[in-house]
Amino acid sequence: MSEIENGLSKNKANYASLSPLSFLERTRKTFPNQIAIEYKDYKLTYQQAGERCEALAEFVRNKNYADGSTIAVMLPNIPVMWECHFGIPMATGVLNAINTRLDSFTVRFILEHGESKIFIYDSEYSQIVEKAIENLKNPPLLIEYVDKIAGNRRSSFAEKFNCLDYETELEKFFGFKFEHVLPTDEWNSIALNYTSGTTGNPKGVVYHHRGAYLNAIGNTLTWDLPMHPKYLWTLPMFHCNGWCFPWTITERAGTHVCLRQPAGELIVEAFQKHNITHLCGAPIVMQMVADYLLQNKISLKSKIKMMTAGAPPPEAVLSKMETCGIDVIHVYGLTEIYGPAVVCAWHPEWNQYDASEQAKLKARQGVVYSVQENMKIIDPETKKEVPKDGISLGEVFIRGNITMKGYLKNKKATDEAFEDGWFHTGDLGVWYDDGYIQLKDRSKDIIISGGENISSIEVEDAIYKHPDVIAVAVVAKEDEKWGETPCAFVEVSEGSSIGETELRDHCKSLLAGFKVPRYFNFVELPKTSTGKIQKFKLREQAKLV
Repeated sequence: MSEIENGLSKNKANYASLSPLSFLERTRKTFPNQIAIEYKDYKLTYQQAGERCEALAEFVRNKNYADGSTIAVMLPNIPVMWECHFGIPMATGVLNAINTRLDSFTVRFILEHGESKIFIYDSEYSQIVEKAIENLKNPPLLIEYVDKIAGNRRSSFAEKFNCLDYETELEKFFGFKFEHVLPTDEWNSIALNYTSGTTGNPKGVVYHHRGAYLNAIGNTLTWDLPMHPKYLWTLPMFHCNGWCFPWTITERAGTHVCLRQPAGELIVEAFQKHNITHLCGAPIVMQMVADYLLQNKISLKSKIKMMTAGAPPPEAVLSKMETCGIDVIHVYGLTEIYGPAVVCAWHPEWNQYDASEQAKLKARQGVVYSVQENMKIIDPETKKEVPKDGISLGEVFIRGNITMKGYLKNKKATDEAFEDGWFHTGDLGVWYDDGYIQLKDRSKDIIISGGENISSIEVEDAIYKHPDVIAVAVVAKEDEKWGETPCAFVEVSEGSSIGETELRDHCKSLLAGFKVPRYFNFVELPKTSTGKIQKFKLREQAKLV
């Protein structure tokens, strides 16, 4: 130890664990009467919203689960989903926000793999939940939330199995004095998010308090986010914890405007009713919004800012958004890096270019967030950095403080992902001389449809289950509405009369709806001499379908 460090140790006066829980504590003290939540005509101040989070935390604590226990939720973008992002970690629980579009088989796997102790779900998903808990060895405590604002009712499943009612349980704990306590270690887990990866069974990505805190701050820095924004929830909060925006907007003392179901008309109505300033979403959301505004000749009262990620935003859509008065910022990320961690940071001098050139620049993924450490593109064969020529293809590597702890119960996958001290994204891209990257392909064969990750292998496995199918390959096909959509190439046994309708119905019985291919092509698959299917040829064929 150097002389300057002598006697200078960490203590309670000069060190506190970084956690987004601090954001709510500060905001409710500083701006107690600021509106935290708006959902149709329902409103909560930060003081009221904080009290509800405390009641949820007290309910969880009252169950005496061990610290770090998983609490699963399956909720749309409603106030309760925001409450869970604070109330559950306040009780030292780990929030597992489950994709509301998943099938019951996948939900069951997640509940079992994550060892969920409590499962809070919206009554709309009761049929999926009922199937998901069948034959679970250690089923979680079930709590149903009934969204009366949306006109919903308690499900027959909840009545049959005596599931607890969310609001009834919370009422028991209002008024309790809840002491604000930060995690004993900022490395403690705050969230568990499942990503499909390249296999049928999803992988559990574990976040820590430190990363959630830093990415929330990173969002503010990247977007130059002012105090008191009016943020519209179109991006699902189950996606990487809403790209950490439940915590970001709270730190800014902003208003979370909840929208249960995103659609062009509903989003525009929310713009007008709630005076929205910011929102996030996949390119499909931009398309919905722009089309509705232009078709109905609606002019926005003020400029709105939107952050988008997923498939690169098409030039035509970016132009439409500009015409509508919506300023778009393009980011890139994965579940493993807390959502957005790379941004197409805009240079003022680019404003002099025409719209077409600006769109080309904005379509690039860009450079790392200030709170992330570094990124590079590596040739998979030579393990060396590729030239920054915008042509040479390599895998994107990234590292820093907003990178996951690892995959739950999967040391092999974790070690492979972190080999050589970098996170291997599996995404292929090029590097430009200004250091900006642009994705070109996905080595993991992930299809991004409407912002949702779809594993081509999972879809192929489902199609293979049909007895007439002898070979199948699923690739991404560009889609104006969804960004990408699954396109299946299928070889069937001789004499089979199976058609597109039958195979689609077969897939619907095994997969979530958004994973079912929109296109089925019955062909002899191109293969190498060793029998490996040549997917690169099929990607070219998909462009012609």
